[in-house]
Amino acid sequence: MTPDEILRYCLENLEGTVLVNSWGERGIFYNPHNKLKRGVYILTLKEKDGENDQSSNLDRENIYRVNLGVRKNTFIKMFDIIPKRPIKGGIVDMNYDFSITNRIIPHPVYAWMGWICSLNPSENTFEELKPLIQEAYEYAKEKYKKRKL
Repeated sequence: MTPDEILRYCLENLEGTVLVNSWGERGIFYNPHNKLKRGVYILTLKEKDGENDQSSNLDRENIYRVNLGVRKNTFIKMFDIIPKRPIKGGIVDMNYDFSITNRIIPHPVYAWMGWICSLNPSENTFEELKPLIQEAYEYAKEKYKKRKL
């Protein structure tokens, strides 16, 4: 899977979504009719390390990370606990190699918010991600409805 294939899948299959480029990454937001400045996060695609996020070693050649927020109960079912929020510039206290590819793992920085990620998912791993992307989409729609437009 390529980053563009993943983004295209989201835009073609998740109604009311838009692609936003910001902070050195591309993101899929729920924002029907562009009523919000950006919208509500569904998924981001990060292709390089950032100042406060270097644990995945994304500066390796052809490495990218797909990030998405699921409900906390789903996160707990997958990883047993919600970790504490790390200090600024730190990573969550979970026993994972955050640079491993082709696995669904907790997000190294935002796991405390229920975010998960996968570095360079294969087609098979992307198939495992699809229902989680759908959940992130439904969750974003719920958050969107709570916003005052």
